Amino acid sequence: MIRVSKLTDYAIVLLAHLSRSDRTMTAQELASRSSVPLPTVSKLCKELSKAGLVISHRGRKGGYGLARSADRITVAEIVESLEGPIALTECSQGLQACGLEATCVARAGWDPVSRAIHGALSSLPLSAIAPPRECADPPAPLADLAPQGAPKQSTASPQASGLAPQGAPKLSAASPRATDLAPQGAPKLSAASPRATDLVTLGARAT
Repeated sequence: MIRVSKLTDYAIVLLAHLSRSDRTMTAQELASRSSVPLPTVSKLCKELSKAGLVISHRGRKGGYGLARSADRITVAEIVESLEGPIALTECSQGLQACGLEATCVARAGWDPVSRAIHGALSSLPLSAIAPPRECADPPAPLADLAPQGAPKQSTASPQASGLAPQGAPKLSAASPRATDLAPQGAPKLSAASPRATDLVTLGARAT
């Protein structure tokens, strides 16, 4: 498997956090935000400082910051600062450490591959892989997204009286009595139900 080392991976993460910050950050702050162990953060910051990718600031508000903007730092520079020249084989680096080098027929085939990988990483800036900044403002609630001038609804469930047509009498929470539903001007009956014989006697006397 062709992959970068864990230290290089951590270095890219630390540089990404520095690119998101508008101030210098201490090694402790970088360790807290990135979850990279503090000793590893201190070691990587020193190596990146030697490579000219990070600047160390002393003093009360000291810390580490990018030596230049994230769009001017390439991934190839980060890899080479920690792992050396980018090459898939030792002979691609010009090292004569292979016993087959004198008779190897595949050596020339690896050179364009190494150059292609180096070119791809050289064209990839840190800003392209740095994590985006968090949103400073929380998203607006749905109620604020309603069209301007539209009536806002209460969060509480509307009562039945609020849904009645305008001008209609509102009913109380208690169940209405039969006497309350009688036409206006009609005599109200007492709570006790009158007997039929009483109504007949009253009618006879009236005549």
